[in-house]
Amino acid sequence: MAGHDAARRAYLDHAATTPMRPDAVEAMLPYLGGHFGNPSGGHHESRRARSAVDEAREQVAACLGADLGEVVFTAGGTEADNLAVTGTWEALSSGPAPPRALVCSAMEHHAVLHTCRALAQRCGVELREVRPDKDGIIDLDELAEACTPEVGLVSVMAVNNEIGTVQPLEAVASMVRAGSPAAAFHTDAVQAVPWLDVATVTAAADLVAVSAHKFGGPKGVGVLVVRYGSRLQPVIHGGGQERERRSGTHNVAGIVAMAAALRATDAERTGVVARAAAQRDRLGDGLLATVDGCSETGRRQDKVAGHLHLRFAGVASEALVVLLDEAGLAVSAGAACSSGAVEVSHVLVSMGLGHDEAASGIRFSLGATTTDEDVDHALAVVPGAVARLRD
Repeated sequence: MAGHDAARRAYLDHAATTPMRPDAVEAMLPYLGGHFGNPSGGHHESRRARSAVDEAREQVAACLGADLGEVVFTAGGTEADNLAVTGTWEALSSGPAPPRALVCSAMEHHAVLHTCRALAQRCGVELREVRPDKDGIIDLDELAEACTPEVGLVSVMAVNNEIGTVQPLEAVASMVRAGSPAAAFHTDAVQAVPWLDVATVTAAADLVAVSAHKFGGPKGVGVLVVRYGSRLQPVIHGGGQERERRSGTHNVAGIVAMAAALRATDAERTGVVARAAAQRDRLGDGLLATVDGCSETGRRQDKVAGHLHLRFAGVASEALVVLLDEAGLAVSAGAACSSGAVEVSHVLVSMGLGHDEAASGIRFSLGATTTDEDVDHALAVVPGAVARLRD
């Protein structure tokens, strides 16, 4: 690591969270101060807040390819996923022919995977976890076997949060409709928004979850798109907001800021994708060429532009994250919610990697604010950090 600028920091952990966009901050500020009304009231202050939420709903619906009535505001992606899985299952279970099984991919974010497992245990139903292939794409043959008529819910993410692979949602939806015609199809699209036209990519899904802080909005606010005709029971009860699908006083500031961030992301996506892909490729090619025992997880052409996942043989990923942080580079050893916990990535294990291989993975994730200088800094400090740990 000799020779690098000790004062410089490069942030390459955008898959964990992104800096807030200036226009999102600007949109948010009035509702943190003078515009403080509760949208559920009837006076002037409340009407102003409700109007802001309604306008944001229109903007979010347009960006996500949804109708106004299909947008449910939540406290983030985790709640949106929980509402989709649990709320759908409870609604279907109260019908005349309750389902007896649910399906998800084995590489889902824990917000989905843990919810499905908890639901299966609590309700005594079968959970079928479908593995990906060695490149991180869901095994469609295995999915076809799992999708039988007794399945009530299928959940397959749009983009994997650790390695960035894009899942073939149209093919997945076709298999769900053919094998499990009564099932609802949910997709966690949290990682997709910065890189893909979510309205198009998720068009076949019944339920779509997104989270604002992954695309330049604030933390603590998200959306679940619930297509018309989908059955959903609330998991949070109270004042009946969001058409009684998600009670609780609206986070007006967060909702307005999320809408602004989503609009900006949509407008700038083409340019950001092109720039980030070139930066990602330069970083990946450079590290693969200069660091012995470095290998890439999955095929780059199957991933969104901002994701690069590398494994460094003989190096513990958690230790490398710490050393790189000391060198001014922020990266991740896996999903943000599990950072700090010394555990092997369930995503990499599901792909068939052994314990040592899975324990050596590092996620470099770029975003709209990534600069060429950030890439230069990573190329300068990673080889030395790996060598230091091996020594």
